[in-house]
Amino acid sequence: MSDAAPIHDAADLTRHIETRYHARHRQQLPKLVALAEMVEDLHEPDRDVPEGLTAVLRRMIGEMEVHMKKEELLVFPLIRKGGGAILAERIVVLRADHDDHDRDLAAIRRLTGDLTLPEGACTPWVTLYEGLAEFVADLTEHIRLENDVLFPQFEAKARIDA
Repeated sequence: MSDAAPIHDAADLTRHIETRYHARHRQQLPKLVALAEMVEDLHEPDRDVPEGLTAVLRRMIGEMEVHMKKEELLVFPLIRKGGGAILAERIVVLRADHDDHDRDLAAIRRLTGDLTLPEGACTPWVTLYEGLAEFVADLTEHIRLENDVLFPQFEAKARIDA
């Protein structure tokens, strides 16, 4: 199966986002929380420990689950039906959520020194930063696909219909 996003069909793109990104985020975040907790607990006195990372990731689990449910239950069904009057308003809310996710990604980069491992990092720490790198890349692409490809189609339509 190709990992390429079907950018020319909005309905297909929503399904791609759900199966490729939503499903993956739901798998990634709990594993990252467990690893971050382990690293923070084992290396607490170390000055390079990403103190507070576990808290950021735990918060993101809840925030992202709510966000993804908004998409899956309130926005993507409307997109699959071709839009609707309320869609533009819902997109505004999702864009604001994306801004919050971007701030969380910035916090992850700050807490981890831009995912820079300390010399002699243990295997869980290496695994954590590798997983974070994948998560950051996935979430960044997820947001880009929605903000730059999917949503503008319906925002433009709303302006025309207004």
